[in-house]
Amino acid sequence: MNLNIIAYSIYVLVTGFTIIKVGLICYQNGIIFMTNLIPDDTEFCLKVNNTLLIGYYLLNIGYAILALSGWSTIHTLTQMTEILSSHIAIIICSLAGLHYFNLFWITKFIKNLKQ
Repeated sequence: MNLNIIAYSIYVLVTGFTIIKVGLICYQNGIIFMTNLIPDDTEFCLKVNNTLLIGYYLLNIGYAILALSGWSTIHTLTQMTEILSSHIAIIICSLAGLHYFNLFWITKFIKNLKQ
């Protein structure tokens, strides 16, 4: 029995929910973070935050969909669980890495602008 369709469905639901939820949380908190870094120009902060959110969604949804093409045929439930967990873990780790990467560079860029 080919379990790929079931695995694809579970993967798309879990990663889609995770990407959207994390994006919304980072967007809402990003507004606060950006306005603390640049208190004089809230309109600029909102535009940067919107641009970051769009880039975040494009990159992560694109990667999640691209990751589907490399899956082998799944024959057992154990194999499906292993493949799902490894692919979902990669998405979650990449989300965390992108978040910290953005925080580092935005903070560094804003500090350089203030000097």
